[in-house]
Amino acid sequence: MSDKHLEGGDGLERSINWKQGLAIALGVPLLILPSLGYLPMYLSAAAVLIWGLSVVQGFFQNAAYAEMATTFPKASGLPGFAQHVFRTENYRGKYDKSKLIGGFSAWSYWFAWTPVLAIFSILVGSYLHGLFPVLGEMFTENQLALMTGLVIFGGLFAVNWFGLKDGATLGYILAAFSLIPLVVLTVAPFATGHVDLHNISGSWLPADWSWDMHHVLILLGIFAIAQWSACAWETAAIYGPEYRNPAKDVSKALFACGIICFFSFVLVQSAVIGVLGVDGVLAEPVSPLIPVAHAVFGEAGSMITIIMLIAAMVLIIQTAYLGSSRAMHSMAVEGNLPRSLGKTNRNGTPFVAMLVIGAFNLVLIFMGNPAAIVAASAIGYTCANGISLFAYVRAKKHPAFASLDRPFKAPRGWKNVALLFGLFNLPLCLVGVVYLNSLEIGWTPTWVGFIVLGLYVPIWFYSQRESARAGKGEATPAAAPASAMTAAAAPASASEGTTDLETATRP
Repeated sequence: MSDKHLEGGDGLERSINWKQGLAIALGVPLLILPSLGYLPMYLSAAAVLIWGLSVVQGFFQNAAYAEMATTFPKASGLPGFAQHVFRTENYRGKYDKSKLIGGFSAWSYWFAWTPVLAIFSILVGSYLHGLFPVLGEMFTENQLALMTGLVIFGGLFAVNWFGLKDGATLGYILAAFSLIPLVVLTVAPFATGHVDLHNISGSWLPADWSWDMHHVLILLGIFAIAQWSACAWETAAIYGPEYRNPAKDVSKALFACGIICFFSFVLVQSAVIGVLGVDGVLAEPVSPLIPVAHAVFGEAGSMITIIMLIAAMVLIIQTAYLGSSRAMHSMAVEGNLPRSLGKTNRNGTPFVAMLVIGAFNLVLIFMGNPAAIVAASAIGYTCANGISLFAYVRAKKHPAFASLDRPFKAPRGWKNVALLFGLFNLPLCLVGVVYLNSLEIGWTPTWVGFIVLGLYVPIWFYSQRESARAGKGEATPAAAPASAMTAAAAPASASEGTTDLETATRP
């Protein structure tokens, strides 16, 4: 194993800088696409404010996550942080129930990001179905979505087989072909005078809006859906074990992506409502950018927009594929999923996790409804953020973590801020999104979400038994419980099955 692998985390290779991490995370602004017509349906033009507030929420949360990323440099973002914090050092019983909490948080995060592959494959298939009449005559939208998924998943798997650095290069290319046209499409309506600000100021909230419990629950659910998109730039932290200098790279990648997201989310929704009005957006809820392009650029603009959106969707699929595979890898390394899912190739790519995720999303494509998949996925993301913020609070207060080096520190007293947003996620946003799902789509997505999350419990018990059997069969220092002094002196090449706190958190 190379030195780069030894310095990284459990087979992952330290190969990227903050700019490359940013390039991979630049797919996040495109997560607004499935919800451009969804938020105005409930909040009219106030959707613009919700997007802005949600990105600001991301800054508050990600300040905590940036500190965690430098405190636990081998941890893979939110999944890794929670798993490191919620476990008992030198635990000698059969099951460490604390690890179940951290593992569940990571599983929730995995379920939040993984369905993005299916969601955008369905959307790509829908656009192709409308763009090329010949394809529409030969295949149904669902068949095109399945074929699209196979081609995109297979292509991304092949590119990323050679390591995250090549994935970042692909991110640069896709960003040029998707984000730049998206910026042009967003700014052009303002420059050409097609945006009517009265469409925004005159339709701020629906006429029947009131601040009763029904609408408050809807608002909380909308924040949960918006958070799934607007706070997702925390994915830049998930590559912590793969940054060359995580102490500096993580915070730079996070906050650079956050600034881009703020302007992107606010301006895109403003442009769409400003050109079409709320009623125009509701008439084209799936792809409102197409009539915007037609209004500004004519017929040719619509064609360019569809091509641009397809490239954009490949970029966000790339972001989700890499993020969810790292989440699954971190769970396997921690003993919270079967060990086979943590295997990496010689380039540091968790290829088994990527294969499983690709197959799972091909199954999800059969659901055929992106809104239903988003609804189920948002439940997982709300749980992951809530538990991860509670993990930050615990890491600031628990004596076992007090002496750990923190190259990046959030402002003083940030544990109170993290606790506040943790409670906002759990239980408030969780209750809200379940209520909103029941109104809009029915109970099926909610049950799918809870069933997938609930499946983690038996999988976890199986994984713990597997880890226990593996530990008994390995007569190595890394497999035995170690004190903090022993762990601090342990070689960097310790087994990936190590569960000692200090070994796992030591740079």
